[in-house]
Parts: sequence; C-alpha cells; structure tokens
Amino acid sequence: MKSADVEALINQVSAKQTMDDSALQDFITGVAQRTIDLGLVEKWLKAVHSNGISVPETTLLTKGMMLSGSVIDWRDNTLVVDKHSTGGVGDKMSLMLAPILAACGLKVPMLAGRGLGHTGGTIDKLESIPGFNCSLNPQQMQDQVELIGCCIAAQNDAIAPADGLLYAIRDVTDTIDSIPLITASIISKKAAEGLASLVLDVKCGKGAFMQTLDDATALAKSMVGAANGLGINTVAQITQMDYPIGQYVGNSLEVLGSILVLQGKGSKDTLEIVVLQCAELMVRAGIANSHDQAKDLIAEVIANGSALEKFRQMCIQQGVDEVTAQTLIENPNSVLLSSEHITEVTATKAGYVSEIDSMVLADIARKHGAGRFTIEDEIISEIGFEICVERGQYVEAGSNWLKFHHNQVFSEEEIAALSNSLITSPQKIQVKSRLISIIE
Repeated sequence: MKSADVEALINQVSAKQTMDDSALQDFITGVAQRTIDLGLVEKWLKAVHSNGISVPETTLLTKGMMLSGSVIDWRDNTLVVDKHSTGGVGDKMSLMLAPILAACGLKVPMLAGRGLGHTGGTIDKLESIPGFNCSLNPQQMQDQVELIGCCIAAQNDAIAPADGLLYAIRDVTDTIDSIPLITASIISKKAAEGLASLVLDVKCGKGAFMQTLDDATALAKSMVGAANGLGINTVAQITQMDYPIGQYVGNSLEVLGSILVLQGKGSKDTLEIVVLQCAELMVRAGIANSHDQAKDLIAEVIANGSALEKFRQMCIQQGVDEVTAQTLIENPNSVLLSSEHITEVTATKAGYVSEIDSMVLADIARKHGAGRFTIEDEIISEIGFEICVERGQYVEAGSNWLKFHHNQVFSEEEIAALSNSLITSPQKIQVKSRLISIIE
C-alpha cells in the first residue's frame, strides 16, 4: 500500500468520512506484513482515537485483523465457545470456566494475555504452576481441544498478527483507551478461535479499566456489535468491580482459589461470576434449555469432580508432569510457591464490610512484584493477598481481615493503606449481585 493511500485513509478518518473498505483491508494487510511506515500507522491510530469510526468500520477493521493471521477451522463449531474479561482485581474466571465448560461437553480454545497494570493476566497465573506451557500454536490448540475439550494459550504472532504491532504502537501513542481499537484488538483474536458463541465480562467500577457505567456500556455495545457482525453469537455482562473478586489476589494465590472452587470449597463470590458466564454460554450453545438447567449441570460437574479432572488434564496436556498435576488438584499449597512472609492486617473500625478498595490492594501487590509496570517486568507469582472477610460480614476493630503474602520488607505507609482499604458500615448492608446489566 502506497503512503499516499494511507494518507488518504487518515484524511477520511480525520474528516469523519467513511473509510474505503478495500483501502482499509490493504492497510491492515500492510500492518501485519510490516510494510507500512510506522509514522503513518501512528497518525492513523491517533486519527481513530480522536475522531472515532462507525460500527460497520469497526467490524471491518476487526475482520481484517482476524484475517491477518491463522483462523482455527472446526469441522463443526456449534459447541466452540469462549469468554473475555476486561480484567479486574482477583479476576481468575478463565481458570475455572474452561474446565467446567469442557466437563459439560463444550469446546473452549481460549487465548489469553499477560497482565499489565493493576489487572493480573491469565497466562501469568497459569505459569505459576510448575511446568505449565502456554505457548501453543493454532494447530496445537485445536488438537488439545478436540482431545480434552479445552486449552488456555498465550496470544501469539500466528493469531491476528496485525494486532501485535497496532497494540504496541497504541501503548506508546496514548491511544489505548479508544473503544473501536479496543474492540478490534479483543474481538479479532476471539474470532480467530473459530467461535460460535462468546460472552464478554465488562468490568465497571474503581478497580476496572472502564470506571463509569456509561464507558463500560459503550465498550460492551461496541464489542457485541463487532462480534455479532462476524457471526459470533455474543452477549456482554457488565459486572461490578469496586471490590476484589473472591478470596485471593495474586497469581499463584488465584490458582489456589480456582482449584478450591473446582473442589467445591471456594468463595461464593467467585463462583457466582463463573456460573453466570458458563450458564450463558451453555444456553447459547444449546446444551441447556435455561440458565437454571445450566446451573444444575455446572453444580453437577463440580460435585462429581469432572471439572477438576478437566483442569488436571489441561495441566498435563500443557506440560505439567502427571504427579505434579495430581498433587496440585489434591493439595495445591504443596505445589505452588509460597511467600517468605505473611503479614496480617487489622480492621481500623468495627462494622459491616461494605467495600474493599481494590486499587489499594492491586497497587501494593504490583509494587511487590505481583504485577507489571512495563511488559518486560518479571512476575513474582507468590505475592498477593488473602481476604479473610466477606461483604456484609461484621468485623471488630483490631481484628485480622487480610493476609499480605510478601517477600520484601513493607513500609508502615503500605500497612496503613491496607488497613484503611477496608470500609465498614455501622448498619447491616444488603449484598447485591455483581451483575449490573446485560448487553446483546
């Protein structure tokens, strides 16, 4: 594609005119092949960020990015499903969703990412399991899913390679928060999995990327529109993210929390979201007639151990030796790394737990190595938090409510911030569902 043609495309976006379809396709091909001047790519991204593009253009952009790499072709994709979350503190749903759905008879070829910022990445969590290999090519993903029903693999250059360059440039040009660009980045990779159905978990609140309901709704509508435009039966669930999900925050700790749920012992808060996502996909795939029936099936595969067995099988297929995998599902603490220190944090005021400031926990965990400031940072998997109270529970002043798993010495300021992150109410509160709204 000639530079003059790219400039014309940029001018169309800047003038809020509809981009030429074939020119946009040529542009995406050129980006994937690295044949377009990076300065022009930057200008195009900034134009889209400043002026926006239409839903049909977003869908076309998404399709072009999908077709820039491999697309998994299933003989019959009716049972092929997946989910995507915009991320949140303690968001570990993928680790449970994939094996639960596989145990129910669905196929889940999940591509996932690493954490950057305060949200943990699914791949970082899985790599805290000794030997777990997330580097699968599309054929390996397909083979594993056909064999056991699920896989969770890291995003790679074979899938939507145009996104790799665009995302890197978005990161340095301050265009990360563009809704059309977010949409195309996420949906292009999910579409390349060859899905029939997709559920999107769009987080909303202080601990989320989209902090307001209006922003979360706009993103949800954009992603649903693009995915449906590519023939994927898609729904978005907007969920509350003002407090951490479940009992554990941190990579290996979240693996522990996920295994506990699969054992039938985990937090109700975590299970609620997992069931919400799984039930929606089961109904859309046609293996359950209603959400209630789906919930019964989910409860059954957890109770009879078949979901936990799928998790074990996934571990083995992705490089974990059989003895380690078996020990992991029976006694995860004996396999996962432990921190050098555990410090208990006390409540400053008595009352009913109404909120926990997710960002305080996330920021301190990241400073101690649980998250990244740059993509090159190494993750310390054992760092994180164990939350010992639930929403609505009464706590006494001075009682222990949080365990900080750490290796480095912490400051008094950090402990004070953690103590103050627990917000209590003198009156008993009503604990509401995290689900705010559904976008179809």
